Amino acid sequence: MYYSQLRICPPGTVPYMIRPGDTFYRIAIQFNTTVAALISANPTVNPNFLVVGQQLCIPRQPMFPPCPEGNYYTIRAGDTFLSIAAFFNVSVDDLRMANPGIDPSRLFVGQIICIPLATPPVTCPPGTTPYTVQRGDTFFSLAQRFNTTVDAIRRANPGITPEALLIGQTICIPGPITPPPPPPPPPPPPTCPVGTTPYAIRAGDTFFAIAQRLNITVDALIRANPTVDPNRLQIGQIICVPVTTTPPPPPPPPVCPTGTTPYAIRAGDTFFLIAQRLNITVDALRRANPTVDPDRLQIGQIICVPAPTPPPTCPVGTRAYTIVAGDTFFALAQRFNTTVDAIRRANPTVDPDRLRVGQVICIPVVTTQEE
Repeated sequence: MYYSQLRICPPGTVPYMIRPGDTFYRIAIQFNTTVAALISANPTVNPNFLVVGQQLCIPRQPMFPPCPEGNYYTIRAGDTFLSIAAFFNVSVDDLRMANPGIDPSRLFVGQIICIPLATPPVTCPPGTTPYTVQRGDTFFSLAQRFNTTVDAIRRANPGITPEALLIGQTICIPGPITPPPPPPPPPPPPTCPVGTTPYAIRAGDTFFAIAQRLNITVDALIRANPTVDPNRLQIGQIICVPVTTTPPPPPPPPVCPTGTTPYAIRAGDTFFLIAQRLNITVDALRRANPTVDPDRLQIGQIICVPAPTPPPTCPVGTRAYTIVAGDTFFALAQRFNTTVDAIRRANPTVDPDRLRVGQVICIPVVTTQEE
């Protein structure tokens, strides 16, 4: 039923429906073809104006590439030439030579590649130990690490080219391989004098930043650490920090003007939410706090809140109504079976274009049903 709605694609192609984000380039990569082949198979399609749901005809690649040794492999998610070479015990160069038409940086799931014959395992002669080559290894670095000579490693590996070592390749190292000695233990933390306490350096710390954060002076910090170079601090390094005897007094709360009351900022507060909760306007809140940045409120910060606006006294024949999101005079007139003009007359001081959530207005009450 699905494919019956598609136009018939010519032999050697398969139908494909355009999805969001598709381009000829992305489709060509996905199906292991080229943009030129896509354009040739779709002569009536403009590559610059693809539409979601539009049908294309995708040229099919040969089912299997010609592999001389007959070893095929289907690409899976996460595969790279490096991981495939390690899995099949072959080199990346051999894998590239077995797949001359494959771009290793553009593999896709389901793609078929050729796997060359695996390199037979290395058998090291007596007096040597197998070693797996790692990134950055050279005969010179291995000779230094394992206390031998470059010539001795060459003699133990007559078929190996030192300038063409491969990651994962097995070579033979003369003598037993002993693990490198463990790193020396870190120096013990300093014994901090009376009146100071140990402190571990963190990322970004400087004497100036520590002094500011702990309410001490840089000079006091230098005197407590005479052997420490402030310009060469290391993460985890222990220094001694003078202990302040009395914490600094908190900043005094603002003096709120007449008609306002103090309010402590809570988690999640914004001027808009406070105004809604306390039945005031954001403009009134800004005027009462001219030095406060609404975008940088902090928990516990004290601001001044104006007294809430008293609800209007609705005249006879109307009833109070609280504005909710999306309300307009037109929508309210339809909902309450009245007219926009009647709502305007009942609220002469209300601007219909500036309704705010939580605002109270008066709605005319319809006593009889008009025909």
